[in-house]
Amino acid sequence: MNIRLLAKSSIRNGLFRYYSSAAPQAKKPTGVVFMNMGGPSKVSETYDFLYRLFSDKDLIPLGPFQNWTAKFIARRRTPKIESHYEEIGGGSPIRYWSEYQCQKVCSILDKINPETAPHKPYVAFRYANPLTEDTLKQMLNDGVERAVAFSQYPQFSYSTTGSSMNELYRKTLELDPERSIVWSFIDRWPKHQGLIKAFSQHIEDKVAEFPESERSNVSILFSAHSLPMEIVNRGDSYPAEVASTVYAIMENLNFKYKYRLVWQSQVGPRPWLGGQTDKIVKRLEKKDEIKGMVLVPVAFTSDHIETLHELDIELMEESDFPEKIKRAESLNGNEQFIEGLAELVKDHLNSETLYSKQLELDVSLAGEYASDTFDHPSEMFGDHRTK
Repeated sequence: MNIRLLAKSSIRNGLFRYYSSAAPQAKKPTGVVFMNMGGPSKVSETYDFLYRLFSDKDLIPLGPFQNWTAKFIARRRTPKIESHYEEIGGGSPIRYWSEYQCQKVCSILDKINPETAPHKPYVAFRYANPLTEDTLKQMLNDGVERAVAFSQYPQFSYSTTGSSMNELYRKTLELDPERSIVWSFIDRWPKHQGLIKAFSQHIEDKVAEFPESERSNVSILFSAHSLPMEIVNRGDSYPAEVASTVYAIMENLNFKYKYRLVWQSQVGPRPWLGGQTDKIVKRLEKKDEIKGMVLVPVAFTSDHIETLHELDIELMEESDFPEKIKRAESLNGNEQFIEGLAELVKDHLNSETLYSKQLELDVSLAGEYASDTFDHPSEMFGDHRTK
């Protein structure tokens, strides 16, 4: 059977065969796995986090000496990044918020989708604890046989969501060779209404902090993590999907504010996606007609170093007019957002799809640059049990 037919067969039969075969047995938990980059929860974990990050050629391609270069960069950057984590409270809050959100989502799912209950929450980070392999081991110990890999990057990039997906595949072959867990994948959700409405409300809340007479002249700057142009030029869908999120938010707000999409967190000398957040802010803050700016971390689902330090501290310290700049709150514990996540998982669990149609094209365009992974998503997702 060729790969296309295998994919169609897997999508059509994978989940249904799982549920029909599992039905006579005691109910096993459905795993809901929040997947993200992660961050060091303690300052002492910073070097390990940076080394894993710079070792990942899916995210930052550094050439044939990737591992050596990653060690060199991690050693050089660790003292500075450790000081940044000290300044934001001694570590990244992303694990706290990820576990909080996932637990809430599973509690909601138990009520609104009892057919797949109980739902058990997990977090799998690519570069920090809990790492993918540790979470997978725990799931196997817990007897999970059905799981949803839920990317916490709302907008797909092969360098982020794709990297987490590839790592899940590698660790599955290593730790679950019998393929006892039937996986499916929520690989993107850039225009989901829970996301759009939560961001819209946070923007309105922040604009309301400006004097009423100035609000019509407040500009909204949507700041997303940038991406190397080398990855963009492969046909990566991330820039377009971030733009779709921005447009959907502004559409929800009836386009009543001026806005731009800008990009942050560039690393190294190679060309990255721009214009850069700090440079655009510098230009706009000096203009008399700009009465204020609201920064919106549109590609992040919770606070971490890029919001708490890069935007809240570094950008503000470099500003000549900090009184003009406010940052919209991150989504964190927003109930509307979390309820939206639960609805998204419910719809996915009750659908006939294992992953989005776009994922096949993502793999076709970028998979050749990855190592030790699959040629088609159907090799990872669907029913591959050997028993």
